[in-house]
Amino acid sequence: MRVLQVMAGKGNGGAELYATDIMLSLHDAGVTQCVVMRPGAPRAAELVQAGLTMAPDVLRGAFRPGQRRRMRALIDAWRPDIIHCWMRRAASLVPVGAQAQVIGWFGDYEEMRHFSQCTRFIGVTQDLVDHAVRHKAALGDAFYVPTFSSVDDEPALNRAVLETPAGARVLLTLSRLHHTKGLDTLIKTLPELPDCWLWVAGDGPELGALRRLAAGLGVLGRVRFLGWRTDRGALLRAADICLLPSRYEPFGTVILDAWAAGVAFIACASAGPAAYIRDGETGVLVAADDVAGLHSAIRRVLDDDGLRERLARAGAAAYQAGFTKAAVTARMIDVYREVCGDVGTGDGR
Repeated sequence: MRVLQVMAGKGNGGAELYATDIMLSLHDAGVTQCVVMRPGAPRAAELVQAGLTMAPDVLRGAFRPGQRRRMRALIDAWRPDIIHCWMRRAASLVPVGAQAQVIGWFGDYEEMRHFSQCTRFIGVTQDLVDHAVRHKAALGDAFYVPTFSSVDDEPALNRAVLETPAGARVLLTLSRLHHTKGLDTLIKTLPELPDCWLWVAGDGPELGALRRLAAGLGVLGRVRFLGWRTDRGALLRAADICLLPSRYEPFGTVILDAWAAGVAFIACASAGPAAYIRDGETGVLVAADDVAGLHSAIRRVLDDDGLRERLARAGAAAYQAGFTKAAVTARMIDVYREVCGDVGTGDGR
């Protein structure tokens, strides 16, 4: 089984992070892969170091017809059984008539016209699978394969490194700095949470606006904008609560990160968190854009040690039950085998 992995994203976000993680895990499991990825991608060096075959020249330059020609040449030369397209940009590079099964992966409610060359689909939630079935997958099967966490196992970060008092209550968010992520809502809770420091791990276009908001509220001294971080496990273990205040979130791998690290989790009830979190058991859900509701949830979890510990334990149990790297990698390999054998179930499973 030969799998051509195509990740054409330009950014440094959750999809790019997970795609690299699963490629490395599949490599460890013995799956033969060739990876099309931008040579300057943040984690391309990890794939090279692990020994995966890389084809960075396909994405050289910004001229799409040239990229498609190089993609066709690679497919003809490497002869994959499966072409796994990570999101719509990758799917758009696959030439008509490619002699392989073409899988379109999506972690959002994409317009399916972008996946016209795909014969199979993978969604990271069951609702995304259902979306594919409704709009496209009558032509092929759609499969549910969740993501997994790859948080490191390092001990908790020393708070002094981030100029945070030892006795502070630390709120952590791991997120791209974008309006949809609702980080402004979280910052607006801080004036009424004087014992809390906020760590924001991520980058994105809203950095300046969020800094100005924090300054205007008089809380900038208690906010740490950390940029893109690779020590998520150490950050999580140093935090009291992890939060995902997104206005829009199809899934949110940070849920699994918090569960895996054993940290209590609070999220706004957008699609992904609402589908996976059992409110009051594996996390706490609040309405999006509700500053007072989010403040109340944070205060309740911080002030109730028993609740915070129960949320952490139940989240860890949920992670072990279905979202470990071993379980997800095995599921992906099963899908690959089914696709290669052309044994379609047609049931969107």
